[in-house]
Amino acid sequence: MNAKMGDVPRRKYQPIRVWCLPEEKAQIEANARDAGLSVSRYLRNVGMGYKIKGVIDAELVRELAKINGDQGRLGGLLRLWLTNSEKLKSQDPDHTRRLIHGVMDRIVTMQDAMLKLVTAWRP
Repeated sequence: MNAKMGDVPRRKYQPIRVWCLPEEKAQIEANARDAGLSVSRYLRNVGMGYKIKGVIDAELVRELAKINGDQGRLGGLLRLWLTNSEKLKSQDPDHTRRLIHGVMDRIVTMQDAMLKLVTAWRP
């Protein structure tokens, strides 16, 4: 909070009313949403001369989080296979090797997908 305000919330102070057309209001609300701000904070920042920085596309973040989670699960599975030698002894070594290489190939594929998503994103 601002040092001048102390512990008093902003809503206790005077609001500024702005008259606008419905289309203008919708555009302001969309701009605030795109910037990840409330309409009040967005208008205050614009009025105070601050540069508004948009937030990263939420869909991109969700997709990257999904890929990252999949990679974590594959990495955990790979670690389990490599550290649990007792269970691996009962498996055919060629089959185990193919499984491990398949998991590693899948991890590389996911890393490529993450790189494509990030490099394709333009603010």
